[in-house]
Amino acid sequence: MISKDEAQQKLTPPLLALWHDGQGNWNAAHDLVDSSTTVDACWVHAYLHRKEGDQWNAKYWYNRAGRSIPNTPLEEEWEQLVLHFLG
Repeated sequence: MISKDEAQQKLTPPLLALWHDGQGNWNAAHDLVDSSTTVDACWVHAYLHRKEGDQWNAKYWYNRAGRSIPNTPLEEEWEQLVLHFLG
């Protein structure tokens, strides 16, 4: 596992948001993607609102990301997002 300092230096904002979420810090994760409108940030933003249970907001951000709401468990979506961004 990487430290917070390493994560902040080495990860893109969407990956850093997922790192924070993986550490149990939803608020820090959300803060990183809240004001960004890139497709990647919108996708992570959607996942975070889905995790929060705010389905209306999640749907809005999935649409902004050009994706539909997944029918998979949250843990699986988190893994898919990480793998996607690590490319």
